[in-house]
Amino acid sequence: MSGDTGAFAEQGADLELVGISKRFPGFTAIEHLDLTIPAGSFFALLGPSGCGKTTTLRLVAGLEEPTTGRILIGGKDVTNLKPYQRPVNTVFQSYALFPHMTVLENVAFGLRRRKLPDPVGKAHEALRLVELDHLAARRPQQLSGGQQQRVALARALVNRPALLLLDEPLGALDLKLRRQMQLELKTIQEEVGLTFLHVTHDQEEAMTMADTIAVMNKGRIEQMGAPEQLYELPKTAFVANFLGQSNLFTGTVVGTTSAAISVDVAGQSVVVPVARSHRHAGDVTVGVRPEKLSLHSEAPVAGAGRNVIGPARVIDVSFSGVSTQYLIAHPALGTIVVFAQNMAFGPVAHVGEEVWVSWDVEHGFGLEDDPGDSPRFAPDTDTKSIAAQRHAALVTELGEA
Repeated sequence: MSGDTGAFAEQGADLELVGISKRFPGFTAIEHLDLTIPAGSFFALLGPSGCGKTTTLRLVAGLEEPTTGRILIGGKDVTNLKPYQRPVNTVFQSYALFPHMTVLENVAFGLRRRKLPDPVGKAHEALRLVELDHLAARRPQQLSGGQQQRVALARALVNRPALLLLDEPLGALDLKLRRQMQLELKTIQEEVGLTFLHVTHDQEEAMTMADTIAVMNKGRIEQMGAPEQLYELPKTAFVANFLGQSNLFTGTVVGTTSAAISVDVAGQSVVVPVARSHRHAGDVTVGVRPEKLSLHSEAPVAGAGRNVIGPARVIDVSFSGVSTQYLIAHPALGTIVVFAQNMAFGPVAHVGEEVWVSWDVEHGFGLEDDPGDSPRFAPDTDTKSIAAQRHAALVTELGEA
């Protein structure tokens, strides 16, 4: 992208990962990843620690080399290019601002190094974008955490990268400031039209900002789609429980119509719409989100449009402000989680009380998972086990010498 234009580029470049894998000694971080991110989109890679999301970002930035596969930005193969040769900038969780420079000097630094025209004017433009131009003469230590993060963002945007990588940039901020910055980042992305690739383990952060989310687990993408689609129709147990919470029940399909399947869950019938279930025969896992459940002190009248489970017993009540969480112990199904919005003072049920739960059939979902699926990788990929393997190999080698 040209740095000579006076205005920000209208659109970033698309990113394509083709057959990417990354293996380290003792474990596989990424296993055959194919991914296309459209130009101008806000894309989030979401997953727990060790799932491969940060490794993917480092591969795109050029900080790691893939074991196999190709990386294309704007249709150009950049797999073998050095980081500084790629049209990419990264915003890290640590702001990495120069403490001896002013805010303006920090933002203009990269432009001056590249000997681009009018670095000061472009730096002011970037600072106006993040609403910090009035603090251009201050030094980083005179700013709040949120302001420093915005300076780091302006410094990345001023170079007009085709692709901006965000490596958990809001992780060091407090909750209120983090939520404010989520909205600001989304607004800035829409304004400049660049392609943003955001790596995070924070589900709420990903759902708030991203157009599309890819949920990663053990080096692969479990599911990809719009935030609402992933939340309402998870395909796997991992997605159902990582992106929010879910109550999951395993049973056998005992009836099927053109509209719904009926599942025998420990002797109780649970109906799920065919359109919301990925499997329609045999053993299946069905689920419902905790906020979709209603609590009843008496057995509700079974209706065609509602599922009912009970009786069960309340074993815990936790007040969290907006809602109250109830843990319900069912003798055959284990613990069921219910979120009830606090519409009145005090809980609707107390510990020890007998209750029933019900939910609208249209709110249930059926997973793609085979209930008997085994883990994808052997559970020996943590650092401690790798060190133990290397130690054992070294002892063997010394013994043979």
